[in-house]
Amino acid sequence: MNIFMWILIFIGGATGALSTLYIIVSLFAVIFYKIYRSVKYHVSLYA
Repeated sequence: MNIFMWILIFIGGATGALSTLYIIVSLFAVIFYKIYRSVKYHVSLYA
């Protein structure tokens, strides 16, 4: 294959992997923040 095709494949794969990693990390961050706020300030988890 062409070198430009490999570069395009790498950029696309890296973009997908980084966006997936960001979604996973932010999901756990929001869950941790909600639990922390619930314990410290006695706020509902759903608020």
